[in-house]
Amino acid sequence: MDNPFLTRAEMLFFQEQHSDALRTARMGLALYPDDAGLLEIAGHCSAALDEVADAEACWARLAALYPDAAEPRNERAILLGRLGRVEEAEAEYRAAIVRAPDWASAHSNLGTLLADLARDEEAEACFRRALALDPDSAVAAKNLGQLLLATGRFEEGWALHEGRLRETPPVSVPGNVPCRFWQGEPLAGKSVLVLPEQGLGDEIQFSRYLPWLKAQGAARVTLICRMAQKALFASLAGVDRVLDLEDEAAGLLEAHDYWTVLLSLPFHAATRGDTVPAELPYLHPDPQRRAALAPLLGDGGRKVGLVWRGNPAHANDQDRSLPDLSVLTPLWRVPGLRFFSLQVPAQSRPEGLPLTDLAPHLHDFADTAALLVGLDLLISVDTSTAHLAGALGLPCWLLLPAWRCDWRWQRERDDSPWYPRTRLFRQACRGEWGDVVEAVARALACWAATPSA
Repeated sequence: MDNPFLTRAEMLFFQEQHSDALRTARMGLALYPDDAGLLEIAGHCSAALDEVADAEACWARLAALYPDAAEPRNERAILLGRLGRVEEAEAEYRAAIVRAPDWASAHSNLGTLLADLARDEEAEACFRRALALDPDSAVAAKNLGQLLLATGRFEEGWALHEGRLRETPPVSVPGNVPCRFWQGEPLAGKSVLVLPEQGLGDEIQFSRYLPWLKAQGAARVTLICRMAQKALFASLAGVDRVLDLEDEAAGLLEAHDYWTVLLSLPFHAATRGDTVPAELPYLHPDPQRRAALAPLLGDGGRKVGLVWRGNPAHANDQDRSLPDLSVLTPLWRVPGLRFFSLQVPAQSRPEGLPLTDLAPHLHDFADTAALLVGLDLLISVDTSTAHLAGALGLPCWLLLPAWRCDWRWQRERDDSPWYPRTRLFRQACRGEWGDVVEAVARALACWAATPSA
């Protein structure tokens, strides 16, 4: 007899109606508590709805029901990682591999966990094993590429990092405009369309390659960006036209010979650790905006900008952002400084803090740039404002998490080849920001006591 709850839950699941599918699956599980199909749908939907503990329980039950199956253990391991139970996650990945030793995804997933734990040699072995089993695995190629980039092995890293394009398409791929994907062909006299990819910070970081692209002989370079970046990117050298995604949707995009994405340009430029294009600044504030916003900063005293939270939609936001503003309390002890919040959207904060809120005046990145250049220093978590400060050639102190620290900051170093005036402060233990902020406060006291140049 067919299970009517399973039939309906499956239909809703494949329509990506996760809430309704989960509700139906749970109704069915009340009657059929060990139905594998219902447990699987409930597990997938709970995970999609960020009900991670419930999802883990579903896969744990499936693992108990089917002790020789690899998939429940692999899925449970993913969820255990999200819950921070990393030792259990590693054990489950290894149990999945014992049951399915030729399953490339399980090896790649274990590699990701080990890379997050900075067990780089073990992680690399897992990724290479995954690629040996499945040479077409885009996920394993991307993950190995990022690991190699994080450890400074740029040549192989960039090439493998191209695997990401087979996993996740860029934000906007031209569908109705004649255009070929650029794979390094000569550009003399050709036109190139450059598309945005990944986050706002990524686009700011890799927009530095537009002058290089133009120098390859391209007759016309068009950059597509997010609306919030359009005015800022108008200051870029090497770009003939800047459009935003709405302009593209409105049909303002002309035919080009080729299209590419920003994060592929380092690969084509054969960037190595000692050839990172770090000529600064490569972005510039609008003079009129700068003049209009300068009075907000006032006169006198050294001015320090603060950003303590990143994009809440970022997969690692819980580790990358500070829990709240109180974590920065040691900074207030440093005399002679004026602090300014560039946190967008504005965050609630206790009264009486020596902190001026600039958020109401930040409508796009051009506004942020105009205010940043009036500051002496930015202290930030890993977010787009830190990239903007770096691109403007401004001093920036960056607070980095121990867990899933982004590959672009590499391993263990306290400086960056991408932004020569950026200083890195790293967590020693996951979730422990106290020692990091105390180190920043000590450095800030030394900085404040040193006469400005």
